[in-house]
Amino acid sequence: MAELQISTPAPGRAAQVRAGFLAVAPLWLGAAPFGVIYAVSALAAGLSPAQTLAMSLFVFAGASQFTAAGMFAAAAAPAAIVVTTLIINARHLLLAASLAPYLRRSGGWVRLGLAAQLTDESYAIGVRQFLGGRGSAAYQLGANLSMYVVWQLSTLAGVLLGRALPDPAAYGLDLVFPLTFIGLLVPLLRRRDSQAVAAAAAALTLLGALWLPGSWYILLAGMGASAVGALLRLQIADF
Repeated sequence: MAELQISTPAPGRAAQVRAGFLAVAPLWLGAAPFGVIYAVSALAAGLSPAQTLAMSLFVFAGASQFTAAGMFAAAAAPAAIVVTTLIINARHLLLAASLAPYLRRSGGWVRLGLAAQLTDESYAIGVRQFLGGRGSAAYQLGANLSMYVVWQLSTLAGVLLGRALPDPAAYGLDLVFPLTFIGLLVPLLRRRDSQAVAAAAAALTLLGALWLPGSWYILLAGMGASAVGALLRLQIADF
């Protein structure tokens, strides 16, 4: 007698958004200290509370916001601040490009909106789902929104209570964010070419941080590691 197989219906979009949002929630512990530190740094640089909040709302890029606040304190030209912010955020082009094959069935505006709100952490959570065959645009949206919400709340907390709060770096909380991202990505490096690309990116980043001024090493390391990955894929295709 044949066994009766009951298929489980795929969760609706609202459920997928909620799942993505909750999947990122544990990472709030690492993101919140950075939002507080950014707000305190921006206020110390001379930005008003409204400007500090507006940068989080519309720029939504931690490293770029820190750099922009520092340049504002140094009275840098507005054009220089904008260009520097774009350069630091250029790595997000690579993140969005790697998700593109999984979102081909989504509309152009959907892909654009997801790319605009990508963060390192929401990308890591989303791509893990895609690689496991369970990802969706709705899940990625939930992951993006989760990081967006905690960033705004922590920025607001920094604006309102920053001077009364202890320095998160004194407790090592500033390391939680990058270490969490590394912990999420390492299990995804199952193929040798991916491991080689990650090793190249790490080596180029360390060398760039030691020898290059500013944040140019972030962009250069991403481009260099991508070139290594492209060469490896070409060699695999030739066999």
